[in-house]
Amino acid sequence: MRYRSKRYRGLAATAVKTPEVVAVPEAVKRLKQYATTKFNQTVEVSTNLGIDPRQSDQNVRGSVALPHGIGKTVRVAVFAKGDSAELARAAGADIVGADDLAQQIKAGTMNFDVALATPDMMGLVGPLGRILGPRGLMPSPRSGTVTTDIVGAVKEFKAGKIEFRNDKGGNVAAPVGKLNFSDEQLVENINAFLTHLKSLKPTAAKGTYIKSVTISATMSPGIRVLA
Repeated sequence: MRYRSKRYRGLAATAVKTPEVVAVPEAVKRLKQYATTKFNQTVEVSTNLGIDPRQSDQNVRGSVALPHGIGKTVRVAVFAKGDSAELARAAGADIVGADDLAQQIKAGTMNFDVALATPDMMGLVGPLGRILGPRGLMPSPRSGTVTTDIVGAVKEFKAGKIEFRNDKGGNVAAPVGKLNFSDEQLVENINAFLTHLKSLKPTAAKGTYIKSVTISATMSPGIRVLA
């Protein structure tokens, strides 16, 4: 059984006493009341979707630029060469390369949070899928991480654009900011994420699409919110 601190158990007991589903602004307000640690916790939105992840046409993957970023430095790696590589560096990419970057990844060195690629590099990137895929780092046109506009992509992800995909249980989770964000900033970020997620409903998915939504911080219980 996973160990929970006395602080966490106390917060969880409070959450159990108020288990109702609430609107996003109220959920953010309650989450702030759980902010009893000395470090600035990450706020995350977790959703359970009414999809069948076994069906390729029901998988959900995308990216969205949050209005207020996520409150952390995002390390961006770019697969590019020639002029595209120079543009990526000028735009602020942390790592830029081609064969050399692929070799680093094969050796187990992945000092980045997001991987981007220009379309002409996918022949090189494709074989890395077995390494990058399980870590959620595989570039994909669907998530905007394979693009001809490498400058725009680097700037967006450095500014806090997030990438997400469903897991085998049909769940999608994403960071949406820090607890030191204002209530309004967190509400706007959460709503921007949920609005974009709703727009990605697969046509093959039937019934209720977003079955549940929970927000939580790094060391807090979850709070159910209205979908």
